[in-house]
Amino acid sequence: MAQIDTLPPLREVIGTYGLSAKKSLGQNFLLDLNLTAKIARQAGALDDADVLEIGPGPGGLTRGLLSEGARRVLAIEKDERCLPALHDIQAAYPDRLQIVHGDALEVDPLDHLSAPIRIVANLPYNVGTALLVRWLTPKTWPPIWDSLTLMFQREVAERIVALPGSKAYGRLAILAQWRASADIVLSLPPEAFTPPPKVSSAVVHLKALPEPRFPADAQMLSRVVEKAFQQRRKMLRASLKGFDPDIEDHLHAVGIAPTERAENISLEAFCALARSLKS
Repeated sequence: MAQIDTLPPLREVIGTYGLSAKKSLGQNFLLDLNLTAKIARQAGALDDADVLEIGPGPGGLTRGLLSEGARRVLAIEKDERCLPALHDIQAAYPDRLQIVHGDALEVDPLDHLSAPIRIVANLPYNVGTALLVRWLTPKTWPPIWDSLTLMFQREVAERIVALPGSKAYGRLAILAQWRASADIVLSLPPEAFTPPPKVSSAVVHLKALPEPRFPADAQMLSRVVEKAFQQRRKMLRASLKGFDPDIEDHLHAVGIAPTERAENISLEAFCALARSLKS
């Protein structure tokens, strides 16, 4: 296996620092440095961007990002056991890696990064969806990030890119596709990780759009979609009745049959419904 830098192989790093993956932190380590560099390349040219990485662990993807030319990487790591390995990478790439020991849900990356910003991460399974929703629902748009290149369980990745009429289609697909383009760019089997998870994984690349695909109030759209999919097999006139007593009038006004179910409603139609309810 070709090395991407002069640092030791990851298996050696893990052995040196005793970095067994912790299930409580949602950790599954990628040890193939050629693969981590391939993931970094999915984010596009990095030499003109700062990169935010969440949960770097022993630093495989961190090394991939730096070897692929990232201008600067901010790595936020909750597990202090991983910090010595990350400091070794920091020494090998002077002035290009900043390490923050903390919870990604609590750290403000704007304190450390300059635009343009790309977020690239093999997200810990236990916080991946929460972080994605946060990045997709900022108070203002465009967001702080230009693109997201993120590893998820395959099931979550499919929910992000799902289309109406599929079982995977739901709130996550609408939040992602309303203001970003979303594509699965890489699939990985369980055996690519240590320890191997029970499910396959996939890398999703999301590119922020300058403005939403269709006009709608962000808070209203999120509330309507969440309510509609809470009981996805119910007709909309039933699942949204508690949302607005006149829901059937709103549905008719935007051309949605009250007997339709949420899983069959397009993003454009949900946006139209959100506008009607907002007005």
